[in-house]
Amino acid sequence: MARIISIANQKGGVGKTTTAINLSAALAVMEKKVLLVDCDPQANSTSGLGLQQENLHGDLYNTFYEPEQVRQNIAKSRSPFLDILPASTNLVAVELELVDKMAREFYLDECLKAVQKDYEYIILDCPPSLGLLTLNALCASRELLIPLQCEFFALEGIVKLLQTYEQVKKRLNPELSLLGVVLTMYDTRNRLTREVKNEVRRCFPDHLFETVIPRNVRLSEAPSHGKSIIHYDIKSKGADAYLGLSKEVVLRRPSKKSTVLQ
Repeated sequence: MARIISIANQKGGVGKTTTAINLSAALAVMEKKVLLVDCDPQANSTSGLGLQQENLHGDLYNTFYEPEQVRQNIAKSRSPFLDILPASTNLVAVELELVDKMAREFYLDECLKAVQKDYEYIILDCPPSLGLLTLNALCASRELLIPLQCEFFALEGIVKLLQTYEQVKKRLNPELSLLGVVLTMYDTRNRLTREVKNEVRRCFPDHLFETVIPRNVRLSEAPSHGKSIIHYDIKSKGADAYLGLSKEVVLRRPSKKSTVLQ
């Protein structure tokens, strides 16, 4: 049965999609069978792996309403171990279309049931909000990974996410646990970066990954070429970081604590 991991942060620009793409690709390098699910209407994970909308058989929006079609809607990537359930701008409509539906938080969970045994890891790239799509991802997941940019207001930005996590765990999905927090856009030359790392470690003593994701030009370039950093430049510092993170993810098991912020 697959480990299902949501990568979420309601703030944009923190490296969420970058982490979703490159963690998935790094796990695939380890010959782990991975499905990346693009839950974001911006579809950046989809384009970041080189998929073109006009060439897709279907996407997550179609799968929400026809979950039996999930296998047909899954696309292949450059890696034989990495598949993707793509997104499109049609996903924007889900927030309105499901608002009055029963069990509206569990549509994605239903979509993934048929393929859970096909993969070792299912990675969910959440939109930068705490709306219905993110709730669906959290209700379909067993683990939550939070990318956190090294900036002054970093911790303030995830308080609401952690409150949502705790409410989902209490009311909707008791199996959901925090896998960990990974620092992104890390710059060793910046004193503030080091201070943020120390503060995050104080707040998340049991959850901070040792691997940090550096600011890296090659990492920023890769999506415009439709490639993960693993396929774009495996010798880069960005690739090395995500390979390290993937090893930590494989070895780590999530915390069962209901409250995680110290």
